[in-house]
Amino acid sequence: MHDANVPEDSLNPERTMYMRKITLQLTVALLLVLNIGCPPVKADADAKLRTRARELAQNLLLVDTHVDTPYRLQQKMQDISGPIEGGHFDYARAKQGGLDAVFMAVYVPARYEQEGGARDFADETIDFVKRLAQKWPDKFVMADSVDEVRKRFGDDRISIIMGMENGSPIEGDLANLKYFYERGIRYITLAHSKNNHICDSSYDQGPKWHGLSPFGKKVVAQMNRLGMIIDVSHVSDDTFYQIMRLSKAPVVATHSACRHFTPGWQRNMSDEMIRLLAAKGGVIQMNFGSIFVNPQTNREFVNLKEGIRRHIEANNLQGKDKERYTNQRWEQARFSKAHVGDVAANIDHVVKLVGIEHVGLGSDFDGVDNVPEGLEDVSGYPNLVYELLKMGCSEADIRNICAENFLRVWAEVEKAAVALGP
Repeated sequence: MHDANVPEDSLNPERTMYMRKITLQLTVALLLVLNIGCPPVKADADAKLRTRARELAQNLLLVDTHVDTPYRLQQKMQDISGPIEGGHFDYARAKQGGLDAVFMAVYVPARYEQEGGARDFADETIDFVKRLAQKWPDKFVMADSVDEVRKRFGDDRISIIMGMENGSPIEGDLANLKYFYERGIRYITLAHSKNNHICDSSYDQGPKWHGLSPFGKKVVAQMNRLGMIIDVSHVSDDTFYQIMRLSKAPVVATHSACRHFTPGWQRNMSDEMIRLLAAKGGVIQMNFGSIFVNPQTNREFVNLKEGIRRHIEANNLQGKDKERYTNQRWEQARFSKAHVGDVAANIDHVVKLVGIEHVGLGSDFDGVDNVPEGLEDVSGYPNLVYELLKMGCSEADIRNICAENFLRVWAEVEKAAVALGP
């Protein structure tokens, strides 16, 4: 018999050790359930990183080189001086996101190439954009140079610069380039969804010019002389390579992403194209659209588009029947959603490919329907900065991506114009 006052376990060392081990495991499990111990350290570091991202977005110059808000507002006018329902852009959300300057697209639908009236439509849109600054002068201010954008940094107002999306308004007359430059247009996306009289589009079914038209080559030279940025987003590969051979100034893709993630999709840029763009001093401004940055979403988009085309051909749909079927399929479509990390991954790909100096931000907000989680509108830039910080980007890197890379190229385009002369 053992002494009744002596614990039984003390006479069984193996069981004692076993019970202590179980007790320790239960304690550790309880701490994890209660979120006590190591996890809060990680959470605290993450919270600090998000705070840092918000601070950088607010304190560094941030430029977005492509927002399609004017065309959306032309369909349904809203008061963008404050928060609005729907859409991706308004003053309140832009300030929340840290946006300082935005290129608003003077978008001209491709149909005007055939119908006529492209120049008039562009003029009306320019007037519309300028009225935004006139209507809310305490919120927006027009700008048309690098110096003006820099000078107004820190102002509560957001600088609006204009870029023309689709070169159809040139209407075969080089004098129109100077006309639009004087009206405030600082870049032209040479084509949109269809081939035009300047060049071939990446979206059209086949080439018309196999690159630039004879007139398009003159457009490139005249834009160089004016100091107007050539935008290679939307153009075909052949067009891109011809522009790169002819241009005397760096060029920009104002709202594109990396074909590395969307193989075979010409709307994005291949690694070879990005390398050449960088070698010539240019920059790719990253599109935020889910179909641009996420492989799965892009495949879904391409497959639906191809399925619609095959159905139309097989059933010989024409006119309103073709339009009705197409609209119905797109309205019913449900695509996967990208994540803000996908945009950061595209930026990181460019950085690894050609260096930090050749990438920036060109969201395509209000021009794309499916935007990533975390980049639902212009308030989301800090979420992208956060992803870039997680990847190891420094403050200098963030500064370059947010504005400095693009502003450097814009300044070089202006300098090239001075060197070339009238």
